[in-house]
Amino acid sequence: MKPNIHPDYQTVAFHDTAADSYFIIGSTIKTSRTIELEGKTYPYVPIDVSSDSHPFYTGKQKSVATDGRVAAFNRRFKNIGSK
Repeated sequence: MKPNIHPDYQTVAFHDTAADSYFIIGSTIKTSRTIELEGKTYPYVPIDVSSDSHPFYTGKQKSVATDGRVAAFNRRFKNIGSK
């Protein structure tokens, strides 16, 4: 590897604000904010969605029943030919 061209890899605290959970993960993200967790100081990055709050991973997914275009056509014109 060439020297001085790669970003600094560090341990970062990501905070899922929707589920109020923290993830301590290695990353190259740059941030000026810090937070102290478990007696250590980490760079801090708030995030909106993670696996702790996303409906697909939590099982709270809403299923929306939508008919296709053919079903909508048949429902709209089903009584026209029966006169």
